[in-house]
Amino acid sequence: MRTRLFSCLILLGALAFTACPTTNPKKNSKKPATTEKKQLSDDENAVDFQAFLGRLRKAVHAHDVNAVAAMMTEDFGYRLVPEGSGPGVFQYWDENNLWVELDAVLAERFVPKDTYMVAPPQFADTASAYDGYRAGIRRINGSWKFAYFVNG
Repeated sequence: MRTRLFSCLILLGALAFTACPTTNPKKNSKKPATTEKKQLSDDENAVDFQAFLGRLRKAVHAHDVNAVAAMMTEDFGYRLVPEGSGPGVFQYWDENNLWVELDAVLAERFVPKDTYMVAPPQFADTASAYDGYRAGIRRINGSWKFAYFVNG
């Protein structure tokens, strides 16, 4: 008799626990939190930008003219006064020993400015009157391109 009573109590207990809802249905009706999609200004964290920048830094450090040329825009700007763009950039860098300066600027953090990602970050700061060497990279037809490296 005892075992029968004990079995009934266990069965009733199991029935009671399985019949109770384990979660509050009102809590489950809430949508999970979603993160906002990154804006264009967050390109500095984009994987494709970081990969391009890594390849560019490596090519510049190695003075790999062919690799750097493949990453540049056709109208690459390399001098402001007098204006210089397009062919002649590597000769200009060699004559003025600018490879070390270019390597240093590319080592800086890039930040958005207009349609470019620029380094150093001081150049993008409107409160700063930065007039040193600066580099710009921009997205053209879905691909990143090295657009300019100028001084002044």
